[in-house]
Amino acid sequence: MISISVTRRDDGQSSISVEPGGTLMEALRDNGIDDILAICGGCCACATCHVYIEDGRDELKAPASEDENDLLDTSEYRQEQSRLSCQITLTPEDDGLKVRVAPED
Repeated sequence: MISISVTRRDDGQSSISVEPGGTLMEALRDNGIDDILAICGGCCACATCHVYIEDGRDELKAPASEDENDLLDTSEYRQEQSRLSCQITLTPEDDGLKVRVAPED
């Protein structure tokens, strides 16, 4: 199991445990983190699953594709550690990941 610490928009804290292989967006949504709207269902076509990677492996701290980068550019809340959670496939190395849900645009 992968343990993930989540800071919600209201600054509340949650800890979730998930199996590797799914996306971070699915893990958040399936564990009741209602701040993640994921309107496009994880197709990298919106930015409603925007999170900040607060602590995790370095590869997670920068957009993985040009499409993700372009979508993040549409957010006034983009930061250096911004990611779309639908674009992060969880691996065993992500145990201990810490994320913060970005403000809603």
